[in-house]
Amino acid sequence: MSYLQAFIIAIIEGLTEFLPVSSTGHMILADSLMMIHDKEFAKTFEIVIQLGAILAVLLIYIKRFFVSITIYLKLLVAFLPTGIIGLLAYKTIKHYLFNPFTVSISLILGGVVLILLDKWGNRKVSEYKSVEDISYKNAAKIGFIQCFSMIPGVSRAAATIFGGIFSGFNRQQAAEFSFLLAIPTMFAASGYDLLKEKDNIHLEDIKLLLFGGAVAFIVAIFAVKAFIAFLNKYGFKHFGIYRIILGILFLVYALYTGLEITA
Repeated sequence: MSYLQAFIIAIIEGLTEFLPVSSTGHMILADSLMMIHDKEFAKTFEIVIQLGAILAVLLIYIKRFFVSITIYLKLLVAFLPTGIIGLLAYKTIKHYLFNPFTVSISLILGGVVLILLDKWGNRKVSEYKSVEDISYKNAAKIGFIQCFSMIPGVSRAAATIFGGIFSGFNRQQAAEFSFLLAIPTMFAASGYDLLKEKDNIHLEDIKLLLFGGAVAFIVAIFAVKAFIAFLNKYGFKHFGIYRIILGILFLVYALYTGLEITA
C-alpha cells in the first residue's frame, strides 16, 4: 500500500465512520478500485485507522464523560454483545465477509432500511431527556443490534442509530449515543486486530497506520459536526438513497469490468 492509497482510504474513513453508510464498506470498495494487492494488511489498516476517527469523537464529547459514571456503565452494557460475538466470530467475518459483493448487497439493503427509518424517526419523540437516561435493558438492545454491523456494508452507525430510535431516542440522541458507543467498540476492534496481526506488521506498516490514523482524526472532527447539522435538517433518507445507488453502481461496474468482487 502506498502513502497516496493510505491517504485516500483514511479520508474515506474520517468522512464515513460516523455516517450511516458503512466506512468499512467504502474502504473495501476503494481497495478493489485501487487494486491494492496486500489484502491482509489492507484489512488491518481499515480497522486500525478507525482509532483516529474515534479519538476525534472522544475530543468532541470529552465533557460528556465527566458528568457521571452512569454513561460509562450503560456504554459497557451496550458494548458487551458486540465484544463477545465479535471475539467469537472475528476470523470468520474477516475471512469470508470482507469483500465487495457483501458490501454492495449490505449497502443496498441498509439503504432501504434507512429510508423507512427516516419516515418513522422523523416523528419520533424521545422518551429520555438525555442519552444517560436510557435504561440498561435498552442499552443492551442497542448493543445486540450493533452486532449486525460486523457484516461489512451494514454500518455500525446505521445499526446503532436504528437501535437507538427503536429503544426510545429521537434521531439526534440516537446519533450521539452511536458516537459514544463507537469509542469502546472500535478501540476493542482495533486493539484486537493489532494483537492478532502484530507478527505480520513491519516498521513501514506502522508508519502507514500512524499516518492513516492522523488523517482520519482530522477529517472526522469536521465530519461529525457536519453530520449532526445535516441530520437535524434532512434526516436519514438521503443517506439511504446514496447507499442504494452506490451498491448498485459497484455491482454493475464489477460485472461490466469483470472485477473480482468476492475476494
